[in-house]
Amino acid sequence: MNTQKFPLGNATFENYVGLNEGYSEIAYQMSSHVLTLGYASMFAALIYFVLTMKKVAPKYRMSNVLSVVVMVSAALLLYVQSMNWTGAFAFDLERGRYFLSEGTDLFNNGYRYLNWLIDVPMLLFQILFVVSLTSSKFSSVRNQFWFSGILMIVTGYVGQYYEVTNPAAWLIWGAISTVFFFHILWVMKAKVINEGLEGLSVEAQKTLKSIWILFVVSWFLYPLAYAMPLIESGEIGVVARHFTYTVADITSKIVYGVLLGILTGQMSRDDGFKDPEEV
Repeated sequence: MNTQKFPLGNATFENYVGLNEGYSEIAYQMSSHVLTLGYASMFAALIYFVLTMKKVAPKYRMSNVLSVVVMVSAALLLYVQSMNWTGAFAFDLERGRYFLSEGTDLFNNGYRYLNWLIDVPMLLFQILFVVSLTSSKFSSVRNQFWFSGILMIVTGYVGQYYEVTNPAAWLIWGAISTVFFFHILWVMKAKVINEGLEGLSVEAQKTLKSIWILFVVSWFLYPLAYAMPLIESGEIGVVARHFTYTVADITSKIVYGVLLGILTGQMSRDDGFKDPEEV
């Protein structure tokens, strides 16, 4: 392979766009704003999960605790990701576009993968502290979530470095990551959702089914963002990737946590628990 074609080495395609064609004002600012929305949403949700912790029975509060952990890690690492974007590119007055800056760090989606390495196990474990498994062992499901969750992130992390220099390797690593992704979906549906529905009130069952739908839709956004260079390799693809990742993060972490809170509230009331503020 002629390495002269790849002066930035195994950098992600965001950097090659910034090196060659640059970013228009609207593309650069939309990316900057959506990245800011990502970490700002996590900070706001952090306050929400802290304030609502005592509205559910004590045995369900671990769900809120894990949401707090997820919000802190996501907010901090997504903030670094946002600063990485604004630091990697600078406006060129002569050409009227934003180009890759000299002497600064390249833009790197690795910060997202570091965040997911923390958050994915927490998000998967979180629901196990809410629903009751009737047939499967807690430790078995937890270990399967941990094993596939970690390997899904690690293999995706490795693959992203080849999206420009070696598309075949990029797709192979992405396919390996997807195998673990589908295993997570299977465990979640077959062992957690299906077993968790047993014994719940009709109202709580509807909420748990909504959580499953949200889980599937939001988690499928991640492979879509990973594959974005196949769909559009210019600045539109970069903006679309940032938008897709941010929507995925907000729905899979914040909205997921809120729905789990609604579910634990319903289950708490069914158990006879009363909100201290309503007594």
